[in-house]
Amino acid sequence: MGRRLLAGLAAVLLSGSLVAGVPGPAAGAPGARVIAEATVGDRLVDLTIDSPALGRTATVRLLTPAGWDRRDRDDRWPVLYLLHGVSGSHADWTADSDVEDIDALRDVLVVMPDAGEGTYTNWWNRGRHGPPAWETFHLDELRTILEGRYGAGTARVVAGLSMGGYGALLYAARRPGMFRAAASYSGPVHLLHPESVSRWRAVFADPEYARYLDVWGDPDARRGNWARHDPYHLADRLRPTPIFLACGDGTPGPLDVTEPDEWDIDAETFDRALNESLLPRLRRAGVRVVTDFYPGTHVPAYWERELHRSLPLLLDAVHGRTIIQR
Repeated sequence: MGRRLLAGLAAVLLSGSLVAGVPGPAAGAPGARVIAEATVGDRLVDLTIDSPALGRTATVRLLTPAGWDRRDRDDRWPVLYLLHGVSGSHADWTADSDVEDIDALRDVLVVMPDAGEGTYTNWWNRGRHGPPAWETFHLDELRTILEGRYGAGTARVVAGLSMGGYGALLYAARRPGMFRAAASYSGPVHLLHPESVSRWRAVFADPEYARYLDVWGDPDARRGNWARHDPYHLADRLRPTPIFLACGDGTPGPLDVTEPDEWDIDAETFDRALNESLLPRLRRAGVRVVTDFYPGTHVPAYWERELHRSLPLLLDAVHGRTIIQR
């Protein structure tokens, strides 16, 4: 199997009784702190955070609400976390979408954190645990900083693209009640799906990517750990959380303005199979699900569109309005 194909598979991928007793968050070392702030655009602020949970620094981009720069100490805004895809960064959403121009977000604090290649997971690290602990960074360290100094309230929703779509559903499931709604756009949302496991094995077999065994361990020997990080196996924990589930089918659609390459077709076809597998599991669990399955490939134009289409559900939830089942 060629190097380029393996790299593509890694990107696609990162893009029950087994879960009884899902553990709480890993205890990150105290002392995460902001070491730099930079205004990078109208309403855009980048924070550089020294994170013990990661063992390094990470950057978080804030799209601030109107009036945020004149906030009082007790002012609070609802929060939308927007998560990026594999090998992306805090800058992806502002670079690849019109999120800055959406009027409906002018009364929301939008949080766009770095996630590296961390799969939105506290890495198992062959039983040693420790850095990088992405869940701890995002949901404990960063959340505490935002609520303490940057006007973040406790009404939160989460959405993400590709790997970030997986992260959005994973975080909502592992922390029931932390997020009022979640949205996944082209996310690989069924970790233990046979095709997912097969592709992961191809990744592990290549020395360049074998380090990813440290994320959850071997899928046979550490199957319980995989299940504890699989939205499919955590579906019952999503019952209180409205979900928006969107994915293309790998065929060129109206927003594919150029001829799609093989990787974008394969990635979306793979993700569609995982989304179609998860959907009936969510419905059996009693989760309120809104879906948008469409012709299209794995490109940002669709994720921008799906952000708009999911905002009614997300904003109704974060503002405490009644959500109508669809």
